[in-house]
Amino acid sequence: MTQLDALKQFTTVVADSGDFKQLAQFKPQDATTNPSLILKAVQKADYQPLLKDTVGRFKGRTLDEIMDRLLVRFGCEILSIIPGRVSTEVDARLSFDAHASYARGERIAELYQAEGIPLERVLIKVAATWEGIQAAEKLERRGIRTNLTLLFSFAQAVACGQAKVQLISPFVGRIYDWYKKSAGAAWDEAAMAGANDPGVQSVRQIYNHYKHFGIATEVMGASFRNVGQIKALAGCDLLTISPELLAQLAASEEPLARALDPKAAVALELPAVNYDEAGFRYALNEDAMATDKLAEGIRAFAADAVKLEHLLLAA
Repeated sequence: MTQLDALKQFTTVVADSGDFKQLAQFKPQDATTNPSLILKAVQKADYQPLLKDTVGRFKGRTLDEIMDRLLVRFGCEILSIIPGRVSTEVDARLSFDAHASYARGERIAELYQAEGIPLERVLIKVAATWEGIQAAEKLERRGIRTNLTLLFSFAQAVACGQAKVQLISPFVGRIYDWYKKSAGAAWDEAAMAGANDPGVQSVRQIYNHYKHFGIATEVMGASFRNVGQIKALAGCDLLTISPELLAQLAASEEPLARALDPKAAVALELPAVNYDEAGFRYALNEDAMATDKLAEGIRAFAADAVKLEHLLLAA
């Protein structure tokens, strides 16, 4: 049995890619995309016809609508390959506008429905800002499931659980990146690997909190830098993994054991935590890593959305 097969026994494996031609070989249940992954994919020759066809079909529409239609086109192609759900992201430039994020998420869901895709196969990705979480809560009440992304802190996870969102994506690798950069020459890679990895520890804390208090929101570890981080989170509800790391797991037959266990989480003694808006903002502000990485992530996704718009205009 490969490590990928072993992982699938207790964790739903999700492919993190816009390159749908790569997906079939790994047989993931779900798939996630984001503006950066779509931007990377449409610059490949294989996907140029798809880009040009989408622009041609909807010429004269607003640029933001053509963008959403391109994202949905990729999503539909992915859904023809995988049995589960695809995540499609709301424009990161709307991260601090709850109303606009809701409206954009609703439109993306409706575009999927117009293509014959049932809502249960779609997750709308929204940045886990306070405004994004409020937009997601409203989308969930409308029957549109959400995936809260750019999640780096326990406070963000608690607020998402309170909002009863479908799924959260804590970014393991980016948390690891921040602590490694902050430590500089003092960083000890071996000592901070596996269960000691700060990104792994963040997801474990969130997972234990959710399972202990019976919070139904799914936890999907994301943004992995190495296979060790994935193995240390085996047992998490879902893990979204790049094709490169999926290939490494598929090539190894070393044993892989469950690391996270819901029964063990229930047995823990944990304090109840809740946030109103002021408490959330203060808790997030107190977490320098989460504050830095959330802002950086929004800027990066927004910049890639602009680059994608330029490709649409040039097509």
